[in-house]
Amino acid sequence: MFAGKSFFEILALGGWTLYLLLIISIVSLSVIILKTIEFTRKSKVDIADLLKRAKDVLVKGENINVLIGYCILMDCPVSNTIAAGLQRFNETGNSNIEQAMKRKISTEVVKLEKYTTILATIGAVSVYIGLFGTVLGIIRSFHDISLAGSGGISVVIGGVSESLIATAAGLCVAIPAVAAYNFFSRSIDKFVIEMEYTISALKEIIDGL
Repeated sequence: MFAGKSFFEILALGGWTLYLLLIISIVSLSVIILKTIEFTRKSKVDIADLLKRAKDVLVKGENINVLIGYCILMDCPVSNTIAAGLQRFNETGNSNIEQAMKRKISTEVVKLEKYTTILATIGAVSVYIGLFGTVLGIIRSFHDISLAGSGGISVVIGGVSESLIATAAGLCVAIPAVAAYNFFSRSIDKFVIEMEYTISALKEIIDGL
């Protein structure tokens, strides 16, 4: 059916909805690549090593600002959470450290979730866009047959099969978007668990001084 047709000719068979799905797929792919790079970079921190550094600095009474700067420079959820706790400890002593770190977790989660809702939206609507394109294509096929005044079942089936490309395209866009959104959601949950762990771990270190 599509033999010998160019990419844009196939797009034309699906109507304007196929062009819309093409744009949506580019947006989806861009977000997936962006978040994959971001999450990969932010997950490389060694939590145990970072907490050991914090313990050594606090026990030895060294300049805590150096460690805070190091954590901020790493710019990952765990290091930023530890930095927030150390900054509060440096300012007020062992007071409200837990609250400061919890507030930092909230801001880090917002940053982690940035753009992920785009994937959820694309996964939810792209299938319906494809179905809408298919319905429009079927309507157009029957309309063309009524104008021509002739045409057997083969003509109808040919028009319908060409229209179904929109549904197929919608599924092709939706499935990767939903899969990526679920993966990123699980990754965010993992980051949250790690950040919450650093609260108790750093509090234990400070309480033991």
